[in-house]
Amino acid sequence: MNYAQTHYIGNNQPARTKRTKTVVPTAQRVRPLDAKTQRCKRDTERQTQISANSNASDGFLKTSFLPKLKESKTVQACEKIAKTEKDFYNSLFQLAEHYKIEPMKTNQFDYPYNMALAIWDMEEKLKQRVLNWQEIRLLQDSKKTYFISEEKYNTGTTLYYIPIEPLYQMLHDPKRKKNAQLLISVCSYLYHIADIPYFRQEDSYLYWMYEMHKDWVEQDDETDEAETYQLEFSKAELIGDCIEQKIFNRINLQVFEQRLNAFKSRDTFDHDCQQLTSKAFALYTQYPNASIFRNAQIKDDPDNEEDENETIGMEKYISFISHTKGWLYESISDTINNEFNEYGAMQEPTICKCFDGKDVTNTSLDFENRLFALLDDMCSLLYNYETTRK
Repeated sequence: MNYAQTHYIGNNQPARTKRTKTVVPTAQRVRPLDAKTQRCKRDTERQTQISANSNASDGFLKTSFLPKLKESKTVQACEKIAKTEKDFYNSLFQLAEHYKIEPMKTNQFDYPYNMALAIWDMEEKLKQRVLNWQEIRLLQDSKKTYFISEEKYNTGTTLYYIPIEPLYQMLHDPKRKKNAQLLISVCSYLYHIADIPYFRQEDSYLYWMYEMHKDWVEQDDETDEAETYQLEFSKAELIGDCIEQKIFNRINLQVFEQRLNAFKSRDTFDHDCQQLTSKAFALYTQYPNASIFRNAQIKDDPDNEEDENETIGMEKYISFISHTKGWLYESISDTINNEFNEYGAMQEPTICKCFDGKDVTNTSLDFENRLFALLDDMCSLLYNYETTRK
């Protein structure tokens, strides 16, 4: 069996991914961290410039000719280069047409400079014009040479944790009950359709995290704060179960549009709730069945446990959570930071498109761009609610 191999032009080498640094919660705003994937360094070497001898009349006499064997490539080698160039430009033009980019004309240059220049030009144009573009790779197997383009949503090594205790408080605030009903519909959409994990579900990452910290508190019941800590866990569980029962009811999706149309905005907080809900409803309408995991990057080798242990799954940094303030969250987030620091990469929404002459699906990360922005706004709104209502 022939496997595709990546070929790099020039002195470019694939960069190693840095270890993940401290994770920043999406409580107020999404902020990128120190750890970023390094792009490959550009080739700094240039071809040797060829110029005529200063004494042109003596040029022919001073020229030394190589033996015939070294002067020209074999017929087989020339045919192979011609086939590579043909496949290369066919794939390049298909890629350029897909992204609506005019490629630089490089056919007049010799191999392999013509290909290296074309790749450089295409990378620069893709970087400027295509949102979420990550990289292009030139692959070659026994049959064909072709490009693969990768688009990726960069999450910025951030925790997308939606606090639900502020929503519970909002439900019991007579002045904000209508706001709460709007946000309940949004949460129901995120829970049922977008498939955001909930911290009270036993198969969720945060459920295990809460249980582990609860065990630690119970084992250390000699401290003065032990009883207070246990009450905090009970509160998180009770409120968590209460809100889950509400958003689990699909009637919230049926009255989604009705609640939005009937809502009257009176102040800045009302306006923010209305805007957020409008974005959520538009997303639900356009992508009625789309999950946040629909383009989750798939491991190259699913059976490789070592590779799996080196990557932070999306289900670990996206979730509903009880609260993003106080000692309990700080304790849990510290544990998460320590764990994530041992990983080498993050699973992120990714699309790979193959330009090998076959039809290319016109997929994009539009849904992910809008959904992550919605999660950011939702986290900020609920986090700041207590300050807003005072």
